[in-house]
Amino acid sequence: MTTKKLALFFLSITLIFTSCSNDDDTTPALPLGDYENGILISHEGNFGQGNASVSFVSYDLMTTENGIFNAVNSSPLGDTAQSIAFNGNFAYIVLNVSNTIEIVNRYTFESVGTISTGLNNPRHIAFANGKGFVTNWGDGTVTTDDYLAIIDLSTNMLDAQTISVEEGPEEIVADGNQLYVAHQGGFSQNNIVSVVDASSNMVTATITVGDVPNTLQLDASGNLWVLSEGKPAWTGDETGGMLSKINTSNNSVTSFDFGTSEHPNYLAEENGTLYYYMAGSVYKMDSSASTLPTSAEFAGVNFYGMTVNNSTLYGVDAVDFTSNGELYVYELNTNSLVDSVTLSIIPSGIYFN
Repeated sequence: MTTKKLALFFLSITLIFTSCSNDDDTTPALPLGDYENGILISHEGNFGQGNASVSFVSYDLMTTENGIFNAVNSSPLGDTAQSIAFNGNFAYIVLNVSNTIEIVNRYTFESVGTISTGLNNPRHIAFANGKGFVTNWGDGTVTTDDYLAIIDLSTNMLDAQTISVEEGPEEIVADGNQLYVAHQGGFSQNNIVSVVDASSNMVTATITVGDVPNTLQLDASGNLWVLSEGKPAWTGDETGGMLSKINTSNNSVTSFDFGTSEHPNYLAEENGTLYYYMAGSVYKMDSSASTLPTSAEFAGVNFYGMTVNNSTLYGVDAVDFTSNGELYVYELNTNSLVDSVTLSIIPSGIYFN
């Protein structure tokens, strides 16, 4: 055998063994749990009846499992699931009427802890600087007892310190170590966004927006979009909604006014496009637009919660608030309904796991 042929022979043997070795070393990643790669839907349940729940829906909409916390942990979740937020492998489920936060493994839904003290009408949670910050209304009839509770994420224990804030803190989002809190007003109405430093645990600014801000969205350019629904007619002082863009570098505000009787909700943002719901219709707006849209993308829907992910719109319908709700899925390139899924009682929040 020539030297060249001998070299080729040994090279081929080496490649064969390398290939076999690589094949043997390549093993598929094990799933993190039954509820990985799907949608979690929080359900408020009926007030005072302790039937809050969470549903799982696979992304292909072929699998639906209602009541997953109850099924996994053989115990009820609690009363009025207000919101869910993710931090690492954990999901924090805020239960408003129960005044608790249930902490679960987000992929298996096994309970890993419960925070059941130090909360008073908790609403939403965001994470920054190794801490969780929970908005609390306090007593809805008192205007001076609203606060952010602070969770040490290394122990999932509440800090003794709280951050006093103005009336009716609701949605909260984190941008690095800055927190932004929308103040709907609790049982009344408010019109501000608080800025909180997560390092010092101090309110550093308040920004005036429209009446009753209901949704916050951060975009890729560092702007905070705030959708306010306005004061409802039953107050006797009805005001229209407002869409505000806050430049987070200097807190300057640019706003778009709705008509006096127009009350938008459920703002979503994806790739520079904004979506919101109003009076049975979904509207779409480019973030660089100078005016609000004058026509809807599609109508005839009845959403109690809505969001957008991967050019797909997901909306939940609470129906009559006593029957099982529905999830509706729309493909946004054509605005066509993909499918609907039956859920449980009063679905409200939609989260991608």
